[in-house]
Amino acid sequence: MPKGSPELTEARKEEIVAACEKLYQTMSFKEITMGEIGKATSFTRTSIYNYFQTKEEIFLSLLKREYELWIASLKQTMERVDAMTRDEFASMLAHSLEERAQLLKILSMNHYDMETGSRPEHLAAFKVAYGEAIRTVMEALHRYFPDMTVGQKQDFIYTFFPFMFGIYPYTFVTKKQQTAMEEAGVNYVFMSIYEITYHCVRKLLGD
Repeated sequence: MPKGSPELTEARKEEIVAACEKLYQTMSFKEITMGEIGKATSFTRTSIYNYFQTKEEIFLSLLKREYELWIASLKQTMERVDAMTRDEFASMLAHSLEERAQLLKILSMNHYDMETGSRPEHLAAFKVAYGEAIRTVMEALHRYFPDMTVGQKQDFIYTFFPFMFGIYPYTFVTKKQQTAMEEAGVNYVFMSIYEITYHCVRKLLGD
């Protein structure tokens, strides 16, 4: 276990996660190693293992942080706005994800491998944030659409959260992928994060 105050432990964890986030901007998940992350921190690579045993744990912590930032954004909106139409809610949710491309990018990864490669305490901490995200969106549905039944709200949650996993790969297409689709005769229609999310939410909310 790492020695030092809880504050120092959290600060070093945050530095490791921030280093991973910076690398992820220019490198793929497969390219990033514990060694690369170690080079981007202010302490030795071996010290990282005092806090995270695998890069999957680091990415899971990064995903946890992204969920927490998204939750905070949604709660700030809910504190400011007392009522919304279905169009306004769809636009709000779409904008909130438009600002969290990092969240969507990590969601598009293989969650099975990421969670399997993490120790129980890291997985549990992540699940807390994930659960809070679900509760926050459900709370927003309760507040803005009291006419929706419990079943309708649950259907929204069980459809929208899995839908989020596919937003990034659909809206961020490489030139190589575009060429392959053209050669395969696939009629790909580009949509932004905002557009694809807005249309999905509006369909889930109905008229």
